[in-house]
Amino acid sequence: MPLENSTREFIIANDDPRNALAFPILSDAQIKSLAPFGAKRVIPVNEYVWLAGTPNMCMFLVLEGEMSIVDGRTGHPVAIHIKGEFSGDIDILTGRPSVVSAIASTELQLLEVPADCVRSIVEQVPELGEILLRGFLLRRQLLQGASDVGPLVVGSRYSPDTLRIREFLSRNRYPFSWEDLEANPETTRLLSEFNVTEDETPVVILPNGSLVRAPSNIELSSALGITRPVESKIFDLVIVGAGPSGLAAAVYGASEGLSTLILDATGPGGQAGTSSRIENYMGFPLGITGQALADSAVAQAEKFGAQMNVPMRVVDITCNTVGGHEISLEGMEKVTTRCVILAPGASYRKLDVENNDRFEGRGIFYSATNIERILCGNSSVAVVGAGNSAGQAAVYMCESSAHVFLVVRGDDLRKTMSSYLARRIETSDQITVLLNAEICELAGDGHLESVTIVDRKSGKSRREQLSGVFVMIGAVPHTAWLPPSIVLDSKGFICTGQQLVSDGNWKISRPPYYLETSCPGVFAAGDARAGSVKRVASAVGEGAMAVTFVHQFLS
Repeated sequence: MPLENSTREFIIANDDPRNALAFPILSDAQIKSLAPFGAKRVIPVNEYVWLAGTPNMCMFLVLEGEMSIVDGRTGHPVAIHIKGEFSGDIDILTGRPSVVSAIASTELQLLEVPADCVRSIVEQVPELGEILLRGFLLRRQLLQGASDVGPLVVGSRYSPDTLRIREFLSRNRYPFSWEDLEANPETTRLLSEFNVTEDETPVVILPNGSLVRAPSNIELSSALGITRPVESKIFDLVIVGAGPSGLAAAVYGASEGLSTLILDATGPGGQAGTSSRIENYMGFPLGITGQALADSAVAQAEKFGAQMNVPMRVVDITCNTVGGHEISLEGMEKVTTRCVILAPGASYRKLDVENNDRFEGRGIFYSATNIERILCGNSSVAVVGAGNSAGQAAVYMCESSAHVFLVVRGDDLRKTMSSYLARRIETSDQITVLLNAEICELAGDGHLESVTIVDRKSGKSRREQLSGVFVMIGAVPHTAWLPPSIVLDSKGFICTGQQLVSDGNWKISRPPYYLETSCPGVFAAGDARAGSVKRVASAVGEGAMAVTFVHQFLS
């Protein structure tokens, strides 16, 4: 007999209130409405329905019996599906390989619904599509929050490569677990089983049980099936960069019928994805993390048929007046498209301090997410910067850190930071604001242990014992790879619109569209565009606006 909801066990979150929405039981009417989209299957008891690593998964609706979901690497149970429940998570829409396997706990009667049909349901049948999409998104959240699901990363907390791998998996919504060489002596035994020495770490043990040593992002994504082949066709729109502006462009482009491809070198979110909580973005009164906002946008874009490929490094653009523009990808063939939206974003500047590079990933961080917060533990930290990102990081880190020092070069925090955030910081007993200050020295044996902070007016310095410094200063646009045909300003930001006419860089008779670059049909949006407002809402607006100009160009 099927188990009742009240007695079911979920290893991923047994008492999590999201379970009711993550694992809904469809009504008889909803099951009947799904029937035309699939075919019935019978699976004998103890047979696998699918194995972890299977790409382009179908969705399975349980008509009779029970189906156990287990982790592909460990075999540990994850959840149980009963009559009226459907399988799968967001990878049903993305086509990425499944992280988990499914086994028939009893003889099963299933309705097998192909992924293409699931996408059609999500897009065209709002009531049922909302149930499916919400379940997919919440299940992925629960999987990501589980302690022992997905590949296992084994590496030191002081290894920049370990941090890079963990951030890459997190950004790409891939569940994983981590064993710290410094914290868990059992990792030595685990490494010996695979004939791996500590010098060869970090390593990643994949769901199929195989191991990769110190993989690059591309090698890891290939091993896990995160990267998908790009279709050999002419796209209407290719978007370079998956920050807020690029994701907004993907949502609006795909929803309006444009064949849309979005490319990013690391993963969705951009600089906003490093934000611990955005509280002044309309529609989210309780705030939202930058990564959660990006994850929702990705699901929205894929719901409408946009294709996202990560990690894909764009190395060049060939601007053509006829036949479409050509996008050159590192290690791959070119992609042809009628229009391009450049949204490569920007990154924070580095500290102008000796040994900065030595401590990157070992105490110097450019993101303030839960991954970095775990590394710092309850030690004191410093945040460098005076913008909203720095303020958000300071507030977030003070929830777990002994104390937070906010290091500001200027003399007034409110000049560059939203007043609600400045007020919260100024009234916190756990945050010390150091105005007219900068870090002048870093020290530590293998990892950051202390910093020296100097007062720029008095010249007096203070030394603080810190486990982490979060650097959130300035903006360096990711535009060095662009060809000379796309004009940049003196700081490397992309020139668009009337600025091109004023500078004599617009060469055809019609006036340029507002977000159009010096290459007709190539547009720019977000932080890398000259004159843009460095706010998430503005970036989203520019991404949506750029799609309007794409339509006008194509018409």
